[in-house]
Amino acid sequence: MAAVSSSAPSASSGASAEDAVPARRRVALVGSTGSIGTQGLEVIAGAPERFAAVALAAGANVELLAEQAVATGAEAVGAAAATEEQVRAALASAAERAGVDVPSPEVFVGPEAAERIAGWPGADTVLNGMTGSIGLRPTLAALHAGHRLALANKESLIVGGALVKQAAAPGQIVPVDSEHSALAQALLGGTPAEVRRLVVTASGGPFRGRTRAELEDVTPAEALAHPTWDMGRVVTTNSASMVNKALEVIEAHLLFDVPLEKIDVVVHPQSVVHSMVEFVDGSTLAQASPPDMRLPIALGMGWPHRVPGAAPGCDWTQATSWTFEPLDEETFPAVAAAKAAAAASPTHMAVFNAANEEAVDAFHDGLISFPAIVDTVRAVVDSYDPAAVPGVGEELTVESVLAAEAWAREAARGRW
Repeated sequence: MAAVSSSAPSASSGASAEDAVPARRRVALVGSTGSIGTQGLEVIAGAPERFAAVALAAGANVELLAEQAVATGAEAVGAAAATEEQVRAALASAAERAGVDVPSPEVFVGPEAAERIAGWPGADTVLNGMTGSIGLRPTLAALHAGHRLALANKESLIVGGALVKQAAAPGQIVPVDSEHSALAQALLGGTPAEVRRLVVTASGGPFRGRTRAELEDVTPAEALAHPTWDMGRVVTTNSASMVNKALEVIEAHLLFDVPLEKIDVVVHPQSVVHSMVEFVDGSTLAQASPPDMRLPIALGMGWPHRVPGAAPGCDWTQATSWTFEPLDEETFPAVAAAKAAAAASPTHMAVFNAANEEAVDAFHDGLISFPAIVDTVRAVVDSYDPAAVPGVGEELTVESVLAAEAWAREAARGRW
């Protein structure tokens, strides 16, 4: 399954009317109160002729969800950790503060709220900005509803694997991670047979250049001090450990059908070149822009059309330097570990991701050291035998993924 079309819309006089005037997209945002969701709403507010936010889902931040619903006039809202009464009360308070009438959207609450919003029939596009494998069911709901999926929730593709690929029509998934957005754009420069390798860039995080021994005593605050990006706790910690890059390599493999051995990681501290594609003739195409997630979010929601003014471009009038260096795989072994896990079985990456989520929490709770995050992941993955875990079996289903995850979480917690 290729995530996006292999050809760009024509710029010639023969371009269709649809290409010339992009249709206004009706967007459902899952994870609307998080980093991706709030920036997605900024993009929508800045291009009202291109987008409308019609449905919103969040976890527990009901106050912000209500403010968003009042501002956008959303037709439906969902809250995983609230009651309908709490949501209605928050909507009334937000409307009073804004000096407008109280809205009456359809309200979904509980564990299935995000799924209901992702499958909202009034939408045609879904931005999944959730963090973690909890985003799998909303991803599948969006695909089954026939919506275009702007996917920032990499974990749902990584743990769902073939389930997600089988549910998606060609071109239905458009990546929102900056690296995969860059790859999608660069891949338009050639045919799949002409691709030699994908090069995924990494900032190196806050601990670039340190040895493993120097990471033993780092603190959660240091791990969250990312030099380039402003992200949530889990993703920022994953960036520091290179687990995020490991997950992105697997995501690239699944999105673009490129073998794992043809996907490399290179450290690029400036975070301006977001990824590259090397072709068989020796040419490399790179996508460059300042580190601003609004650009890949806008392109993901509007694909294949670009959104004017979505984010600032590079200032080519100023002298600048970009550097690239190899990944220190001895200090940061997560990428190699993820490649091995992905090749082992359909559920090994669900184990990898779940063990990491548990280890990240343990690190922030002061239970383990920073290097022990990836050590835990590797130990749990190495001890995993799908045939020995009840509920996994040979067939890949949502239930088998959840069973593998449950086993991994218990196995990880047993290490501290």
